Amino acid sequence: MKYILPRNAKISKEAKERMQECVTEFISFVTSEASDKCHKENRKTVNGDDLCWALSSLGFDNYSEVMLRYLHKFREFERQKSEQNKASSSEEKDEVMSYGLSLKPETFVPIDFEILNKGENSSANRSKR
Repeated sequence: MKYILPRNAKISKEAKERMQECVTEFISFVTSEASDKCHKENRKTVNGDDLCWALSSLGFDNYSEVMLRYLHKFREFERQKSEQNKASSSEEKDEVMSYGLSLKPETFVPIDFEILNKGENSSANRSKR
């Protein structure tokens, strides 16, 4: 929240708590959709691709696209780390571990939210605009 607001802006404790409640509800909402998909496919494990699918199917296409890019980078990083760990000394392992992945604030994309009824998708609503 601090990255998006001016430096002199202050965030109340109550605002932080409400935001946390919203984030928790959002995560639960997306995870539930991904879990339903896995259940229909007779799978017990929800993976990153399922979460990206859920984001997209719930109308959060912008989030889905960003998460897919991040997931791809994360998997590539994990693959490289695994290959380096097999062939490197402990000093090189420390360098790989300190590299890490993160989304920088400057990569954030403003997102428009819209309320969808269960079963609707965002592409149907865009054509009505």
